[in-house]
Amino acid sequence: MSHAQLQDHRLAPPEPIATEPFLAGGGLCARIIATKDWAATPLGPMADWPPCLKGALSILLRARVPIVMLWGEHGVMLYNDAYSGFAGGRHPALFGSNVREGWQEVADFNDHVMKVVLSGGGTLHYRDQELTLHRHGQPEQVWMDLDYSPVPDESGQPAGVICFLAETTERVAAERKTAFMLALSDDLRGLTTPSDIMNLTASRLGEHLGASRVFYAEIAGGIMTVERDHHHGVDSIVGVHSLEAFGPDLLAAYKVGTPVVVRDIPADPRLSRPAREGLGSRQVGAFIDVVLFEETQWVGLLAVQSATPRIWTPAEETLVQEAGERVKIAIERARAERDRLWDLSQDMLARAGYDGMMSAVSPAWTKVLGWSEHELLTRGYASFMHPEDRQPTLDAVAGMALTRQPIRFENRIATSDGAWKPIEWTVAPEPDGINFVAVGRDLSDAKAREAELDNAREALRQSQKMEAMGSLTGGVAHDFNNLLTPILGSLDLLVRKGTGGEREQRLIGAALQSAERAKTLVQRLLAFARRQPLQPTAVDIPRLVEGMVDLLRSTLGPTITVQVDLDKSMPPAKADPNQMEMALLNLAVNARDAMPEGGTLILSARRGTLSQPEAGLLLPGSYIRLGVSDTGTGMDAETARRAAEPFFSTKGVGKGTGLGLSMAHGLAAQLGGRLTIESEPGHGTTIELWLPVSESAPDSERGAIEAARAACGSQGLGIALLVDDDPFVRMSTADMLDDLGYEVMEADTAEEALRLVKGGVSPVVLLTDHLMPGMSGTELAREIRVLRPSLPVLIVSGFAEEEGIDSDIPRLTKPFRNAELEASLAALRLGAAAF
Repeated sequence: MSHAQLQDHRLAPPEPIATEPFLAGGGLCARIIATKDWAATPLGPMADWPPCLKGALSILLRARVPIVMLWGEHGVMLYNDAYSGFAGGRHPALFGSNVREGWQEVADFNDHVMKVVLSGGGTLHYRDQELTLHRHGQPEQVWMDLDYSPVPDESGQPAGVICFLAETTERVAAERKTAFMLALSDDLRGLTTPSDIMNLTASRLGEHLGASRVFYAEIAGGIMTVERDHHHGVDSIVGVHSLEAFGPDLLAAYKVGTPVVVRDIPADPRLSRPAREGLGSRQVGAFIDVVLFEETQWVGLLAVQSATPRIWTPAEETLVQEAGERVKIAIERARAERDRLWDLSQDMLARAGYDGMMSAVSPAWTKVLGWSEHELLTRGYASFMHPEDRQPTLDAVAGMALTRQPIRFENRIATSDGAWKPIEWTVAPEPDGINFVAVGRDLSDAKAREAELDNAREALRQSQKMEAMGSLTGGVAHDFNNLLTPILGSLDLLVRKGTGGEREQRLIGAALQSAERAKTLVQRLLAFARRQPLQPTAVDIPRLVEGMVDLLRSTLGPTITVQVDLDKSMPPAKADPNQMEMALLNLAVNARDAMPEGGTLILSARRGTLSQPEAGLLLPGSYIRLGVSDTGTGMDAETARRAAEPFFSTKGVGKGTGLGLSMAHGLAAQLGGRLTIESEPGHGTTIELWLPVSESAPDSERGAIEAARAACGSQGLGIALLVDDDPFVRMSTADMLDDLGYEVMEADTAEEALRLVKGGVSPVVLLTDHLMPGMSGTELAREIRVLRPSLPVLIVSGFAEEEGIDSDIPRLTKPFRNAELEASLAALRLGAAAF
């Protein structure tokens, strides 16, 4: 009988009661009142009841909504038929009982009501008040709307409490179920693995229902596998269980498809004795099982368990059933996504057993290794491993079986074509203790990139080493130039003066020759360091090469044949002609030494175009490729890699400094080009200098300089202001200037020279060192040009500081001889005259 039917039955008109008119029409509860012996209660005999009590009862009994009245200080309970349905199994014993004893489980709540309403005359209002009542012998959670008011006596004082109530349990339970299911669905949507879905559902249901244990189990072949469970106050049952142990009656109930609800396991006849004992040993006193089907096949079971017997409400049963359907859908979605990832993953996915066989492999295995799925599943996985990696891998898997913790390792796996691929594995055990899952990533590309990175790092280290050597070399060469300048100048002066006899002149000549060789060595060092003082102009490379052919033939000797292959239609190159001649001579001498038995030297020049940057070394554009090829012994890769290093030589001690090629390398780099080497042992070597194309045409400045030098004479040229902080360099240069016909005025700092000019000295030319304490030579030139804009300036420096020397100031390289100084000053005068 439903609650509505029970209510309609209890509100049916009772038999007439003639003795007490106020009970007329009061239903079944009125008959109980009429027949009860009230003398034994605090109310006393009905004949003595006050009119206010009878009046209130007359109204209460006729009402169709649940009303209860608590009369007097003891709260004697009087209620109508509608309330008797709410009281459930507690009716009719509640009639005439004190409210504290009638509802013992909520005694504190009712004490508060009596205090506020009866003693204080106040009112109380509750909406969806949650209480736990024992209406049917078991704790039951209910929600109610409650309105309490005092019932006044004839004097207006509270004599009792009347309560109008409405049970809202079904509405509140429905709302909470809806909110719970919406929240669960939202949270399940973000999960991607079945295990996470099962775990979240079990935890949420367990907390919401106050259950002892909740789990989702997968069913296959009569076996129930529990991967995770929510348990509170009881043990976990994660593992594998047989459904047959539940007995045929319970299995038959599962097949119906509706939730299987057991309120008291020891008293349920559907359970066999072994099943009751098994459930009891697992601390299960009551449960709700929802079996989930896929078409006609069992696929899962959602179980909610209580450690003690429990009366499950219809709302709780419905909640568990709906949650089961939601978790089934979420797991199916996750598995579909997993299957999609399984098919699309670039990593190799597998399920394998500790018995050495794989039971499933993803398509990536065939893509990476070439083996078919049949081959992979019918051969033991150890057979695909490299022999050196086989035992370490099997030991790692065996260790994982004991620790039950995921592991990572790397090994080599065979491909179908006989090669080996490095694979990084992440392996994790499955709950069944029989299988594990593995994810393998092909490291071939990563290792190739790592090798490229190692090569790049090695190249960087080599570049940094060369840069460091260049910085050291440049600094040493600069200081050595300052030492050579007075030596070379003084020896040159002794030769020109004819000092001493024949023996002395021979010794002076030998010293001068050694100084010239030292000068050449320093120039090579500066070229390697990219700090030689270059004055690039437009150079006709074919013309320069043709002009050196005779010199090269005489230098290389009769066993070397010199061939020329020149494209004379090429544009000029941006280069320093003097340095280019030296570089070409050095390359030719190296080629000769590589052909001890004789051979052929080929000088070539052609145009090259680069459309894309080349390894970060050359910018796109047009270049002139000056090549020197030989038919000599050639070089291996390691020798070719180090060939441009200074002091690296394969010629043996005393047979070469190793600076020729490094000088050419530094020269090309300083001009904005590069040097390339192509060589193979036994097949000769080709070295090319890539030089940028000049934007201007070749000049004929040398002839004009010679004419200017011849026309100047050698006397009365005016004052030459000489500035250098090194006294020996200054002394040697002053002697040369004196011989050339200048009146020399010396200064050891730029500041002193500036004071001389401001003080009235009128030089016809300024010669200054660049690197000096305080003001540099270039800074001095800038200051002098403000005072004397037309004064010619010549910078005399050991090497070019690109960031320090203005490009329009002529330079003379230390060390120098008298003739070189004379030519530079003649060119300076020629420029001044043209200006």
